[in-house]
Amino acid sequence: MARRQYGSGSIHQRKDGRWVGTIEAGWTAKGTRRRLVVTAKTKTECKAKLDKKQRQIVREGIPATTKEPTVAEWSDKWLEITSHELRPRSWRTNASAIKVWIKPVIGRERLSRLAVRHIRNVMDEMRAADRSANTMRRTHSVLMTMLKAAVSEGYTVAPAVLAQEAPSPNESDRDAIPLDDVYKLLEVAGQTPGGSRWLAAIANGMRKNECLGLTWECVDLDRAVVDISWQLQVLPYVDRKNKHLGFRIPDGFTARRLTGAWHLVRPKTQKGQRVIPLIPPMVDALRAWKRSAPHSEYDLVWPRDDGRPQDEKADGEAWRDLQAEAGVSAPGRPYELHEARHTTATLLMEEGIDTKIIEAIMGHSSILTSRGYMHVSDIAKRQAAEAIGRRLKLGAGAPDAPAIED
Repeated sequence: MARRQYGSGSIHQRKDGRWVGTIEAGWTAKGTRRRLVVTAKTKTECKAKLDKKQRQIVREGIPATTKEPTVAEWSDKWLEITSHELRPRSWRTNASAIKVWIKPVIGRERLSRLAVRHIRNVMDEMRAADRSANTMRRTHSVLMTMLKAAVSEGYTVAPAVLAQEAPSPNESDRDAIPLDDVYKLLEVAGQTPGGSRWLAAIANGMRKNECLGLTWECVDLDRAVVDISWQLQVLPYVDRKNKHLGFRIPDGFTARRLTGAWHLVRPKTQKGQRVIPLIPPMVDALRAWKRSAPHSEYDLVWPRDDGRPQDEKADGEAWRDLQAEAGVSAPGRPYELHEARHTTATLLMEEGIDTKIIEAIMGHSSILTSRGYMHVSDIAKRQAAEAIGRRLKLGAGAPDAPAIED
């Protein structure tokens, strides 16, 4: 169903066949949301009634409220507004912080009555639940952004509340994986079906969702290149109880639905879309894997056994299992999958590869140089990829290709 323009209400059909239209009309004197509802036998009639109601609201105005909304009420409205602006993953992160921490602790407080102690209360609850400082900082950021948006809408929030500083961040211990451990990981991956998935992470620096969303149509084994133009993501439903209403897709966001809530989406930045070269061992591994991989009606390179998209949680568990079998880990914890990407960038830098080429291969928007360059030659990128292959001691054979007879 096509989405109506934001602010024009929503329409859905009930089980009894009647069509229902709803539109937001400000706040009541008690601070609760005012929602107007119309019903009709047909969708066309319902739309006409809803449009008439909208014109009435514009003509007569929304009655003034004597009280401002609560934090919970404003957070609902803010999430609705930002669903048209934010990328789905960012929106879902915000919604989770609001649902789990902000609403339960200070949801009943009026915006105008918020004090610094209320912000501290949220942080104290998270601290008591043994949440990390970085998780606390994300929640604090969501809360501050939401409250500043309320001020922009004309509501009152005390300046002292908006000036409350976030908790200090944790010192990150994420780093590149030592080469000795990388060799052991690749050795085990070479004996694992679909082990090319881990070679893609280490040798090509591909992100988790880039690997899980890679399709065979984006892999050119004859030219030895891969087009990284899509990522796998779960998009949130507009209403989980009424899934027929569709998904929360912000304006200008490109998404291709696969199945359920699984979608292929464009990378966050334009530089995230890139074509990178494959070293010969990776080409050999993918050729072998293509012959034995599960059939996927979605053309996925590394799907589940039934061909459906791979779950991020299961992918993370497979990465930890690989480490356990290889007998490697970071001090006191398993390596995080993103550290494989750190490894790629580190090896490229140690090889003296130009920073522009590193950005082109890694898909960074701007972490090593300015945005001044527009193009990096394919030859330069391939030479950089070959340098990685030499450092990883990858020969001409396929690292994860079991013997398969044609």
